[in-house]
Amino acid sequence: MPLHITKIAFGCDSVDDLREALEVESQGGEVRLTTRYCPKRVEEMEGGSLYWIHASAIVGRSPILGFMENGQGRYWLRIEPRLIPVVPRMKRAHQGWRYLAEADAPPDLTDGMSTGGAMPPMMAQELEKLGLI
Repeated sequence: MPLHITKIAFGCDSVDDLREALEVESQGGEVRLTTRYCPKRVEEMEGGSLYWIHASAIVGRSPILGFMENGQGRYWLRIEPRLIPVVPRMKRAHQGWRYLAEADAPPDLTDGMSTGGAMPPMMAQELEKLGLI
C-alpha cells in the first residue's frame, strides 16, 4: 500500500480554482511544487498521491510522479496535472505537507456519487468531534 501526503490548496478560492491552477501550472505533463526537504519515506510514496485540503476538507488528489532536486537546495514534488475528486473528509489545516496512510485516505468519487448537499465544513467538524460522523 502506498503512502500519501496532504497539502493545503493555498490561494485557491474553490475546488475549480485548484483544478484550473493544476492545468495552468502544467509543464510537460507534470506540475512541480517546491518543498524544502525531500520526505524521508519517499520510497513508500511510489504509487501514492498528494491529497489536497480546501476549506478544512480533503477534496481531491493528484498522483505523485516523484521527487527531484531543483538545483537550488530544494526539491520538486512532481505530480500529475489533474485533480481526481474524492469523497470529502474533514482535515485540519497544517503547514507544509503531512503523511497520509492508505487506510486513512478517502476513496475516489465514482460515477453516480455526488458531493452535492455536502454539509458546511464547520458543521462537519463539530459532528466529527462528537463522534457522529
